[in-house]
Amino acid sequence: MIININNQDFTDNSQEINANTIFVYNKQNEKFIKNAKENLAKDIIANSRLCTYVNFTSIKIIGITGTNGKTTTAAAIYSFLLDLNYKVALQGTRGFFINDKRVKEYSLTTPIQLENFANIQKAINNKCDFFIMEVSSHALAQNRVEGLNFELKILTNITRDHLDYHNTIEEYIKVKNSFFADESKKLINKDEKKAVYNIKNGFSYGLDEPSTYKVQAYSFKEGMHVAFTKFNKIVDFTSPMMGVFNIYNLSAAIACVDICTNKGLDKICEVVENFAGVSGRMEIISTNPLIIVDFAHTPDGMKEVYESFNHKDIITVFGAGGNRDRSKRAVMGKIANIYAKKIILTSDNPRFEDPDLIVNDILQGINNKSKVTVEVNRKEAIKQGINLTKQNSKNVLLVLGKGDETHQTIYDKKFPLIDKEEILKYLN
Repeated sequence: MIININNQDFTDNSQEINANTIFVYNKQNEKFIKNAKENLAKDIIANSRLCTYVNFTSIKIIGITGTNGKTTTAAAIYSFLLDLNYKVALQGTRGFFINDKRVKEYSLTTPIQLENFANIQKAINNKCDFFIMEVSSHALAQNRVEGLNFELKILTNITRDHLDYHNTIEEYIKVKNSFFADESKKLINKDEKKAVYNIKNGFSYGLDEPSTYKVQAYSFKEGMHVAFTKFNKIVDFTSPMMGVFNIYNLSAAIACVDICTNKGLDKICEVVENFAGVSGRMEIISTNPLIIVDFAHTPDGMKEVYESFNHKDIITVFGAGGNRDRSKRAVMGKIANIYAKKIILTSDNPRFEDPDLIVNDILQGINNKSKVTVEVNRKEAIKQGINLTKQNSKNVLLVLGKGDETHQTIYDKKFPLIDKEEILKYLN
């Protein structure tokens, strides 16, 4: 793909080269330098030099990494800054946005390096003050954010994920922590025991451990009410969102805006309640019966959602992705077994795996098989979950794993399927 930055064409594909194109090489494609020369590349540069073609002085880049919470935290920062009258761009799993308009549809959490630079240039052209981006572990391992000068780096948490790519949990943790090894400003979840970082220019937030932004008290009633301190200053905010993990997400977002602007905590906290959350992330689809859709697809992510509804009888619908970390499936089953009254196992994105075999992997972690129903057709599984939930006002249905994804991937084909739409269609 040829990317234009400041009226100059760049590519990392030597087959696309012509006399007007600069070839950008990295560890993955440096073996094609000779081919780029043969195709008469205008110039050949290392990916670390790409930053010299973009003037970053007018924009502040904020990067968020972590296993869970990246999307919600990034969206909250974006919302707060817009409400405080800044011009802002947001890039992540849900697409690329500039000043409240979607510029590109759903994409990789973090695009390839060239696309990152092109998007930042587009944000600069639109006079944006901030560029907010989700940073995935794949992006860190593949140097997709190399050359970017971050105003602030944020860590949400580190739990197991993507072991199909990183091989071991130790490698995954190391990759995540590598983002915080330099002396740039960073904001760390102090309650995350696996976090290792350079303390220079470090800020922190949390509920349990002493931190720069420390939650002192919270309650849940028609949303959340939270009081926290920054040094000796006490401030509070309210939000329609639910779940302890969203207290972490919102605290990180508030702290970020406080660090990166001069608006003051009181002013920032005033706009928090305007942010209602992200589609497919702890999204309330119905209140009677109570039905929630969430993207949780890891054991820890599921646990956080379940613990938010300990006061209810939980009915849950979920599966696990095919051709991904197989070892987490039984752990997901174990977590569901602990918290749920009724479990309906179904398909997620099976890809090239047999859905029944994926379900069998999940079943290995469930001791009480009497609470389990297997229905690999996700649409039917959701219907069964709704019917069970209607039987008692104490019930809550938690449909997990796909969030606001618009398709289900079976083999190499994508079939339209949105959990929220299936729920509303059946309820109506």
